[in-house]
Amino acid sequence: MNWGNRLLLVFAVFGSMISYMVYRCMETPVDLVNKEYYKDELVYQQVIDGAHKANGLSGKVILQQEASTISLQFPAEMKNGAVSGTVLFYCPSNKEKDRQLPLKVDAGARQEIETRYFSPGHYNVKISWENKGVNYFTEEPFTIQ
Repeated sequence: MNWGNRLLLVFAVFGSMISYMVYRCMETPVDLVNKEYYKDELVYQQVIDGAHKANGLSGKVILQQEASTISLQFPAEMKNGAVSGTVLFYCPSNKEKDRQLPLKVDAGARQEIETRYFSPGHYNVKISWENKGVNYFTEEPFTIQ
């Protein structure tokens, strides 16, 4: 085999590998974090401000998994307050596992969520709440067993 045929064979193999990689990349599912990402990006300053205000509180929101519930304990400043907002359990690996729930905090600034609504796995818990006209935001990694 002369050098011209070898060169042609190398280009054919290279082209075949590139074609295969393009095919594999096109078959890989790509889920966006949010379908409304551009609109969310425009109001992201509110998230930054809410996180800054949440960091100024006496403590952080504490997430704990107990036997059949997940408990959210808000800082002491939220006790006996009218706390409203949402909690988003965002699963980075599967958007079908995402769950968004309204906050229903008791007088002790605590909320219980049943684990039957969730599949086991890793979640990023994004809590956005409002108390006395002030917006707060926090995000914590959490693993459900």
